[in-house]
Amino acid sequence: MSSFIRDRFWNGMTSGCDAALRPWLHDHGSLTQRIQQRCEKFSVQPVRSGLARIAFDEAAILGIAPHHFAYSREVFLLADGKPVVFAHSTTACEHLRGAWKAMSGLGNRSLGSLLFTHPLVIRQPLRFKALRSHHPLYRSATQNLESASATLWARRSLFTLHGAPLLVTEVFLPEILNLK
Repeated sequence: MSSFIRDRFWNGMTSGCDAALRPWLHDHGSLTQRIQQRCEKFSVQPVRSGLARIAFDEAAILGIAPHHFAYSREVFLLADGKPVVFAHSTTACEHLRGAWKAMSGLGNRSLGSLLFTHPLVIRQPLRFKALRSHHPLYRSATQNLESASATLWARRSLFTLHGAPLLVTEVFLPEILNLK
């Protein structure tokens, strides 16, 4: 997991980030639970899940050879019907038959319901990045939005279960700031 520490594309600081967004980015608890506490109706809208080629930096963090397939899941987290977060999670395919077996059957349930209830899941430190329109995650996160800011902040963290890594990236959409 040391490759995560050497991640030169994401960092441990949020310089330049809107002050109102910082508490969301730096919260180490369950993002799902935090959103649920601030809205009437929380839901998960699956976008895609299955085998996919993942980004080079993700492959390096997960110890997967570049251009190999991995399991990837993408969803929108909705608060009162409005998308507030785009979540992208990925792991090596072999971990779907082992430690992360439950991930492939989540459907419209949040991954947080698994990550924050299993006592053996270990979370590595959060890393941050300001995504611009050329970044693939920015494009995926904004595909159905009427409008988006020029920059979207994202965080990611590596979770391990029985030594098997799972990389979770969360892109914060403008509507998140309307949750109190």
